[in-house]
Amino acid sequence: MTGAGSTPQVELLDPVARWNPRGDGRVRPVVRAPALVLARPGDPVDPCAEETVRLAEDLVATMRVSPGCVGLAASQIGIGARIFAVDVTGHPKARTNHGVFVLCNARIVSATQWQKGREGCMSVPDLTGDVKRARKLVVAGLLPGSDEEIEFETDAFEARALQHEIDHCDGLIFLDRVTGAGAVHTRKVYQEPRG
Repeated sequence: MTGAGSTPQVELLDPVARWNPRGDGRVRPVVRAPALVLARPGDPVDPCAEETVRLAEDLVATMRVSPGCVGLAASQIGIGARIFAVDVTGHPKARTNHGVFVLCNARIVSATQWQKGREGCMSVPDLTGDVKRARKLVVAGLLPGSDEEIEFETDAFEARALQHEIDHCDGLIFLDRVTGAGAVHTRKVYQEPRG
């Protein structure tokens, strides 16, 4: 319980919280559109393979040094694979928060309550766009190091971030989903990754 004016405590929700990064990932350079890897669907990965676990660590490490980054897909670091990291912790638009996690071979099980919202992307650093996404989402996928499929619900900003990253795994960027010609905007501020 929190008092008036204090920040509410965010409880990490299972089953996603079962995976914890080891912290030994390396920061990788982020590729930018129009790189072909961003336009091709990624290949499924073996979540138990050591190379997949290493890639998961690299995604988290790269995401953490990138200001404002709440998600990063393998295609964004030049690897055509169906794996991505998400962490909306501390974002003002986040309601549900599963903390930092990586999903392999993720898919959307159900999507409801569609709403337009502004999105940006490290691979398209100079633009933002208005994209219609589901506010409520059920996603299934595998955690790195596990062959057990998990399924979980999320909403609001975390749901938007997951859809954005699943799009990357499908070879799409947010510009492929903008709501019209007037829905693309020049980014006012962009910070390069620390590191």
